[in-house]
Amino acid sequence: MASKSSDPMPRMTQATLAVLRALSENPIEPMYGLQISGAAGLPSGTIHPILARLEAASWLESSWEDIDPVAEGRPRRRYYRLSPAGAARAHHALDRADAAVAALRLRPAAGGAA
Repeated sequence: MASKSSDPMPRMTQATLAVLRALSENPIEPMYGLQISGAAGLPSGTIHPILARLEAASWLESSWEDIDPVAEGRPRRRYYRLSPAGAARAHHALDRADAAVAALRLRPAAGGAA
C-alpha cells in the first residue's frame, strides 16, 4: 500500500473524526470510498479530501484494487486502511474528542442558579 510522509497531525474536524471512527471499526480491513462515506454518514465529496490529508500525514495506507474495469463493469476502487501508526493516532484523537464532549456535558450551565 502506498504511503506518503508529511504532517503527523491532520486537522481534526467533526468530519475527520467521523472518517476515523469508520476506519477504526475494523482497522485492518481495507475500505473503499463509498463504504467509508456510508459508515461515516458523509457525502463522498467530503471524505475524499479528508482521506487525502490522512494519507499525506501517513495515518492511512491506500491501494488500487487489481481488476479489469471493463470485465467488472465499474471503475477500480481505491482501498484505504489505517496504518499501524495511524491506528494508534486515530485511537488517541478519538479518545480526546470523546473526552472533550464528555467535559462539555459535565460543565455547569452559565449563569445557573446557586
